[in-house]
Amino acid sequence: MSDFLAACRRQPVSRVPVWFMRQAGRHLPEYRALRGGGGTLFDAVADPALAAEITLQPVRRYGVDAAILYSDIMVPVHAAGFGVEIRAGVGPVVAEPFRTAADLDRLPPFDPAARTPYVGDAARLVTAELAPSGVPLIGFAGAPFTVASYLVEGGPSREHLRTKAMMFSEPELWAALLDRLADYAIATLRDQVRAGAAAVQLFDSWAGALTPDDYRASVLPASAKVLAAVAGLGVPRIHFGVGTGELLGLLAEAGADVVGVDWRVPLAEAARRTGGAVALQGNLDPAAVTAGWGAVEPRARRILAEGSALPGHVFNLGHGVLPDTDPAVLARLVDLVHAAPPPAGPQGSP
Repeated sequence: MSDFLAACRRQPVSRVPVWFMRQAGRHLPEYRALRGGGGTLFDAVADPALAAEITLQPVRRYGVDAAILYSDIMVPVHAAGFGVEIRAGVGPVVAEPFRTAADLDRLPPFDPAARTPYVGDAARLVTAELAPSGVPLIGFAGAPFTVASYLVEGGPSREHLRTKAMMFSEPELWAALLDRLADYAIATLRDQVRAGAAAVQLFDSWAGALTPDDYRASVLPASAKVLAAVAGLGVPRIHFGVGTGELLGLLAEAGADVVGVDWRVPLAEAARRTGGAVALQGNLDPAAVTAGWGAVEPRARRILAEGSALPGHVFNLGHGVLPDTDPAVLARLVDLVHAAPPPAGPQGSP
């Protein structure tokens, strides 16, 4: 078993595993050369050979302990015809946002084999390439709340005003929307696991905008439905959000094996908030990596020290790699993590 999968399961490891969210992307010169200036992200994802090559680029360059499939959380709703585009410098934009119960008809039952066969094809290409090395592939999906926020707001939002207004004032419609999006996430995660993904991550990027009470009442049931539906697939389930310090216990309660921690909460405190019941992933500030090795090294060493006391730790950033990141700094970071002694506790080697 790979160190990444072992750490996710809180089992002994030979070294601390490391991978980076958004490790394939614009910070890599080989990515920029491959993508050039043509085509959208959805176009790239729909080309299995291209998506597979992009997925593999950071594995080759950095020697990270896991690959994550090159795709996007909005791919299923885009493929379903909801009217989503990725606008450069903005993010997902929806031409006609979700407003009424009639809009549920714009989210028909989702069949990955019919709508997104290219996602599974890319995953199969990646897993075949990685098989000799034993490096696992992570599949992923957008959590119902975060995908719903894009559909309701019409694009990225800081305040999530329309989203919260629907959640507060139209709870039945809100629950129906999240339940439909949970089905989308379940279908796409199962499809990726069938295609070879050895772990899955549920991205709830914007859940940190919620209070614990609102999350528990209006969001947790849908996320728990997703995580429960993939529990029998035999792969670790990672649950991640940004600004979710007050929600970490609830992210674990939703059914995760691993909870992602952003840079705002020390790992020791995150372990306390999750009751020590799950492995933790994180949590170097992505901005530190853009500030050079002098900023990265002491922070990374502190995180490694904190992680050494945990029953399971996967080193990662607290969010995605930023476009201005120097690949040489990330390469040194991987070397530093791999050179650290394995934890002496339950995760460490006997």
